[in-house]
Amino acid sequence: MKTIYIDTTDNKEITVGLYIDDKQFISKKQLDKQKSQIVLSLINELLHNHKLNLHDIDAIEVNSGPGSFTGVRVGISVANTLSFSLGIPVNGINVAEKDKVVEATY
Repeated sequence: MKTIYIDTTDNKEITVGLYIDDKQFISKKQLDKQKSQIVLSLINELLHNHKLNLHDIDAIEVNSGPGSFTGVRVGISVANTLSFSLGIPVNGINVAEKDKVVEATY
């Protein structure tokens, strides 16, 4: 199973992980520009490094908070969008099938 992990709750750092079966690969980046651009580039970089693409991913996990108000919304928005477009679950909810989304915890 291949899972992407997204954590944008920290104001100073973004964490994106790729879990392939029992192995984990984590990438962190200090904030120096918009969070959404960093999240997407980190996901792309992790997938590229492991010769995968988005369609190879089975699930997404996102930290839904608490944390930075804007940060939490960015991470959840990216996760819900990927879930809907790829037809895979985010935090156990398949957005495309259940007509629900993962919501922030503040």
